[in-house]
Amino acid sequence: MDNVTILPAENIVKDFIPPEYLPAGVDEYYLRNMQNGRPERHWRRLRADEVEILVKNDNSSSNWDDILVTETFDPNQIQNNEFFGLVRIGCVQNAVLEHHDLKVPIGITNSMIIASDIGDNVAIHNVSYLSHYIIGDRCILFNIDEMQTTNHAKFGNGIIKQGESEDIRVWLDLMNECGCRRVAPFNGMISADAYLWAKYRDDAALQKRLLEITQEQFDDRRGYYGQIGEQCVIKNSRILKDVKVGACCYIKGSNKLKNLTINSSAEEPSQIGEGVELVNGIIGYGCHIFYGCKAVRFILDDNSSLKYGARLINSFLGANSTVSCCEVLNSLIFPAHEQHHNNSFLIAAVVKGQSNMAAGATIGSNHNSRANDNELEAGRGFWPGLCTSVKHPSRFASFTLLAKADYPSELDIPLPFALVNNNAAKNQLEIIPAFWWLYNMYAFVRNAAKFGSRDKRMHKVQKIEFDSLAPDTIEEIFAARQLLEKWTAQAALREKNKAGAEKSDEELQALGRRLLAGAKEEIDALDIAADDIEKLQRKTVILKAYAGYHAYGDMLHYYAVTNMLHYFSTTDESLAEAQKKFRGRRERQWINMGGQIMTQKAVERLRSGIAEQKLNSWDDIHRYYDAHWGKYSREKQKHAFRTLADLLGTKTISDDQWRAALEKVVEIQDYVCDQVLASRKKDYDNPFRQKTFRDRSEMTAAIGTVQDNSFIKQVQRETAEFKRRVEALQVVRGR
Repeated sequence: MDNVTILPAENIVKDFIPPEYLPAGVDEYYLRNMQNGRPERHWRRLRADEVEILVKNDNSSSNWDDILVTETFDPNQIQNNEFFGLVRIGCVQNAVLEHHDLKVPIGITNSMIIASDIGDNVAIHNVSYLSHYIIGDRCILFNIDEMQTTNHAKFGNGIIKQGESEDIRVWLDLMNECGCRRVAPFNGMISADAYLWAKYRDDAALQKRLLEITQEQFDDRRGYYGQIGEQCVIKNSRILKDVKVGACCYIKGSNKLKNLTINSSAEEPSQIGEGVELVNGIIGYGCHIFYGCKAVRFILDDNSSLKYGARLINSFLGANSTVSCCEVLNSLIFPAHEQHHNNSFLIAAVVKGQSNMAAGATIGSNHNSRANDNELEAGRGFWPGLCTSVKHPSRFASFTLLAKADYPSELDIPLPFALVNNNAAKNQLEIIPAFWWLYNMYAFVRNAAKFGSRDKRMHKVQKIEFDSLAPDTIEEIFAARQLLEKWTAQAALREKNKAGAEKSDEELQALGRRLLAGAKEEIDALDIAADDIEKLQRKTVILKAYAGYHAYGDMLHYYAVTNMLHYFSTTDESLAEAQKKFRGRRERQWINMGGQIMTQKAVERLRSGIAEQKLNSWDDIHRYYDAHWGKYSREKQKHAFRTLADLLGTKTISDDQWRAALEKVVEIQDYVCDQVLASRKKDYDNPFRQKTFRDRSEMTAAIGTVQDNSFIKQVQRETAEFKRRVEALQVVRGR
C-alpha cells in the first residue's frame, strides 16, 4: 500500500463524512451546524468588490461562493490565505487583540483554512493547516503547523464510532500493568468512577453496564468538528489533532496534542505550555501542564498540574494534585497527591489521596511474580520517605509514613498513622503506631486545612473528605487497637513462657486490654512482635505500643466528641434525644470512593443499581454520589455517637459520662495545641539549622520565630474557641 497517494484536487474537502455514514436528506455539514450553536445567524456571500480585494491580497479559494461572512467584514484584514470548502467567517474589523503583551490584528493571514467556522473578531496568523474546526469568538491562533479534525474524532473518550471495530477503543490500564483493570475514559470521569470500574472486576453485570453507559453517553456518528472555545490563545505550537478545547484556554509552545478534551472556562482556565506532548487524554478544568511533560492514555482531574518533564501514562490523576519531574504509570491516584521529584516513580498502584511521594521513592517495578500483574494499595495520606523502595504486592493503612529504606519484601501495614522503618542493622521491621499524633502533630492538624485551602475547584464534582479522622480511618484505628491488644497479650504470655496458641483472638484481645490499661513501664518492657506484616521471615517489632494504643484511644475520643459537638451546634436536641435518633450498631465498613467516604452498603446499592439499569448514565451515578454526600454529615455524626459509646463500653452514654467526655476532649484539644507548637518548635531549636546563619538575629530575620507561625496562631485561636463552645454546651445540655 502506498504511504502517500495522489487524489483529485476537490478531495481536499470532499467526503469528510464518508457517504455510507451520511444520513439521507442532509449534507456533510449537518453536525457542524448543530455544534456551531448559531444556525439562525445571517451569513452572506461575498460581494464582487470584496472578492476583488481578497484576490488582490493574495487570497485564493476553491470556490468563492463557499466563503460566507457577516455584515461586519473588512476584507483588507484577510491576506495571503488559501480557502477550501465551506468557510464561514464572523465579524472582522480593523482592530487588535491583546493577550499577555502579544498584540495581533484581527483577521486571517498566511494560513490555509479548510471547511471551518471562525467566530467574531478572531486573529489567525501563520496557521499552516486548519481543517474542520469551529473557532470561538476573540480567539488568537498564531504560528501553528497543523490543526485538524478527522471524521472519527473521539476527543479522548473511550468510545468507538460508526463502522469501527472494538479494538479501536482507547482504554486506561489502571492499577495493574497487565490490563486486567482497564476502564474506558470519558469526559467528566472522576476518581470515584475510575475506582468503581477498576476495582469491582468480579461484578460482570456492573462491568458490562459501565461500558454500555459510556458508549451511549456519546454520539457515535462520524463528522464532529473540533472546537476551540471563545477567547482561547494557541500560539507557537506544532500539531493539534482531534482536540476539543474549552473557553479561555492558553496553549503555547506545545509539540503534539492529539485526541484530547481540554476543559477550560473563564472561571477555571486551563493552560498547556512548552514542549508538551499529550495523546489520548481528558484534561479537567483549571489544569496546568508545562515544560516538556508527556502524557499518554490519561485523565487529569480538575485543578491538577503536570510540570517539569513529568510522564503520566495509563493513569488517572485526581483533583488538586501536582506531579512534576517524575514518572507515573498504570496508576489510579485519588485527589490531593503531590509528587515533585525527578527520580520518583509510581506504577501499578491505587493511592487513595492526600499523599506525597518523596525524592528517590520508587513504588513499583520490583515485582515478585512471573508476570507484571502485581499491585500496590495505599490508603489516603500515604507518604514514602526519601529513597524508599517498595515491592509489589503491598498494602498500607491510611497515613502510613515509610522511613527511608529499601524494603526487601512485600508489606501489609494495618496500623494507620504509623511510622514504618526497615532496621537493617537488627534485620527487623519496626512500626511505631499513631506516630503522627505522637510526634508530628503540626503536620497532622495542618493537613486537613492545607488540602481544603488548595481546593480551588469552582464545581466540586468529586466530593472529598479532607479530615484525617473520618469514618474510614476511625475504623482502621479500631482494628489497629485490637491488633495491639492481641500482640501485647502474646508478648506477655511469651515473657512468662506460656503458650497463647490455644487462646482465641477475643481472649487475647481481652488480656491485652487489661495489660494496656495498666502500667506503661510493664508494656514498654515487653518485646511486642507482630505477625502477617511482612512476607520476609523476620521479626516485626512494635515500638511504643503503650503510647500508640492510648494515642489511638485519644484519637477515637477526639473524633467522636468533636463530631457530636458539631451535631449539637446545629440542633436543639438533648443528649438523650440524639442518642435515640442515633441508636444501633456502629457502621464498620466504609469505602474511600475516590476521596468521598461511603458506607459499603451504599456502594453495594450503587453497584446493583447500575447492574439492574436503575442508574443508566454517568449523570445518574454522579447524582447518586451527591445524594450520599448530602447524607454523609449525619452518617458521620451517628458514627461518632456510636464510636464514643463503644469506646466507653456502653450502649447508652449517661450525662455523667458525657460531661467527663467533654472534660477529656478539652484536655485532648490542649494537647493538640501544645503538640502543634512543640513539633514545629523542634525545627527552630535544631542547633544544626542555626549553623547556616551568623547568629540568632539573622535566623529570625530570615525565617522568623515559631511564635510568628500563622498556622500555630490559628490553632491557638481555634483551641480557645473550642473551649468556649464546650463550656456553652455544658451549660445548655449538661443536665
